[in-house]
Amino acid sequence: VLSLPESLNLHRDQQRSGRGSEGHGYTQAELRTLEQSLLATRVGSIAELSDLVSRAMHHLQPLHIKNPSNGTPVHQKTNTTVHWEPEALYTLCYFMHCPQMEWENPNVEPSKVTLQTERPFLVLPPLMEWIRVAVAHTEHRRSFSVDSDDVRQAARLLLPGVDCEPRQIKAEDCFCATRKLDAASTEAKFLQDLGFRMLNCGRTDLVKQAVNLLGPDGINSMSEQGMTPLMYACVRGDEAMVQMLLDAGADINSEVPSTVNKHPSVYPETRQGTPLTFAVLHGHVPVVQLLLDNRANVEGALQDGAENYTETPLQLAAAAGNFELVSLLLERGADPMIGTMCRNGISSAPLGDMNSYSLAAAHGHRNVFRKLLSQSDKEKGDVLSLEEILAEGSEPGEKRLAPHPNGGGTLRTGKAKLRALREAMYHSAEHGHVDITIDIRSLGVPWTLHTWLESLRTCFIQHRRPLIQGLLKDFSCIQEDEYTEELITHGLPLMFQILRSSKNEVISQHLSVIFTQCYGPFPIPKLTEIKKKQTSRLDPHFLNNKEMSDVTFLVEGKPFYAHKVLLFTASPRFKSLLQNRPAAENTCIEISHVKYNIFHLVMQYLYCGGTESLHIRNTEVMELLSAAKFFQLEALQRHCEIICSKNITTETCVDLYKHAKFLGAAELTAFIEGYFLKNMVLLIEFDTFKQLLYEPPPAESPASSPGICTDILHDLEKTLATRIHSIHLSTSKGSVV
Repeated sequence: VLSLPESLNLHRDQQRSGRGSEGHGYTQAELRTLEQSLLATRVGSIAELSDLVSRAMHHLQPLHIKNPSNGTPVHQKTNTTVHWEPEALYTLCYFMHCPQMEWENPNVEPSKVTLQTERPFLVLPPLMEWIRVAVAHTEHRRSFSVDSDDVRQAARLLLPGVDCEPRQIKAEDCFCATRKLDAASTEAKFLQDLGFRMLNCGRTDLVKQAVNLLGPDGINSMSEQGMTPLMYACVRGDEAMVQMLLDAGADINSEVPSTVNKHPSVYPETRQGTPLTFAVLHGHVPVVQLLLDNRANVEGALQDGAENYTETPLQLAAAAGNFELVSLLLERGADPMIGTMCRNGISSAPLGDMNSYSLAAAHGHRNVFRKLLSQSDKEKGDVLSLEEILAEGSEPGEKRLAPHPNGGGTLRTGKAKLRALREAMYHSAEHGHVDITIDIRSLGVPWTLHTWLESLRTCFIQHRRPLIQGLLKDFSCIQEDEYTEELITHGLPLMFQILRSSKNEVISQHLSVIFTQCYGPFPIPKLTEIKKKQTSRLDPHFLNNKEMSDVTFLVEGKPFYAHKVLLFTASPRFKSLLQNRPAAENTCIEISHVKYNIFHLVMQYLYCGGTESLHIRNTEVMELLSAAKFFQLEALQRHCEIICSKNITTETCVDLYKHAKFLGAAELTAFIEGYFLKNMVLLIEFDTFKQLLYEPPPAESPASSPGICTDILHDLEKTLATRIHSIHLSTSKGSVV
């Protein structure tokens, strides 16, 4: 379908070249009038609207309209154009004539969630959009006339706040195609239409006369929609008429045809529908009972052993949550595990395996779902239970029971039922029906990571703490091969958000177990020494030797003698301290915030050229780490970090983490975060660790814990995500260190 600018530009080009649509050129004045017709948003009268629609359809139809019967373009000369019924114009006039907000109730508070930002027009749509959408609905039902219901369906899409009911199946639809028939065919069609109207008026005494008018097929004649009189009676729920038609020989298992050759106006949604299908769809329990008593096929159009391409009556009842109908159909042998196939023009594939279990679960009909389960358990006889199948860890062959005498399919159990319940669990989790998900889980159906996460998210949003605790406890049942990218992108943010907001001891303990389990049994990646050779070195004899020294450091009031030739290339920090100093005399530099013995260790490292000769006490390692960080001695800093990582304990890890965070020691910080995750089950019992997680120091008092990041949970999440990716998602899992 061409857009308005494309269409108008096309006609401008044709007008300039002297070639108009269908041989008629458009003048500039005609183009302006055409634009006004297509872009009009308000009308003052039905006469004005009729004129505008006529002009617009005259312009749009040769380019846009297709033949509903075969999809080929329709031209004016074919005399089969789409036309507007008077009722459609009156309906459109209402929407284009009334004030903008008339269809919204001013006495009701506006909804907090609106779709107005997603609508194509925030005010009123132009006439061309009304025509385009209404004609699309007309073509969908394979009709040649736009009726008032097509306009109402267009209003549902174009006007915010309007919610007209979906189109209902009506006997008088689609009887306008007689315009293309000859006189004899038109007469026969008129008589058939009259027979349908007589049967649809509810007068059982007119059945005999109406049948005589229907044509050669008699009581089983089909309308252009592919509907029989019995189907229309089932749609209306007219029990007396249904009985009368059955007595007159109506086919109780007739189907709406799938092809459109003979019946061009068949709704795509009603294909292969049977009288029982329509009775269930509209919830007429007495009619359903009557049809089943007369041996209607309980599975609708489905034949034994055939693939199913439409919803069965039980699927429709389960989706609608009609407990009475579900119970009735199950009693007559309906199979809840029949799924719907989908044709894509090339192949056929299951449409998400949407069987009755899945439909009841997806729509949140818990009582219906339990009824489906109880009925299948009652019918299965000596077949293995679901728990036994799971316990064996195998896939036993499906056992089928004999077909039900009412025409129902075979009842399948074993792995087919397990697969059906897994699908139902997926759909219930996706739609937020966590109670049904928990019911399915209680049957022994294993979690998948996705269903577990969606259930946890729903419980968190709904503040259902007991269910959150149960779900967290059940995480251990998820296999490690389920740890996919979804765990990193969706699972960890959700669980850390729960930990951050709940501050509940039981939930914190369960989450600690999960984090430790996700971190895995492998050891924390070790810190490695930095092998860095110094460019210059002196004999240790010159360490703090006044002889030949040319620089003196004043540390805690004591002099420490050193040599510029060594220090100038030791680090950028020492270079900056020695620059801009007189070279001819011994320079004195005061060092604050470093103890004398710590400074002595730093100089010993420089004069000896490494850490091999250093003897560092446990009480000195943190101060030496700070000094190495200050003097920018990376190898010495890493050596101190390694000592800290080897000596870390549950009692010292929090203080060590704060100090490493303050110094900006990224490698040591990451190691300690790994230690937190690996030992979180123990650490969560310590008040110091809980205070670190939940009570970060205020920003205005950095002295208490200087420099520490106030969101340790965010850092732990990043560390755990990196760990999961390296262990569970890496292609070389065997090379984990």
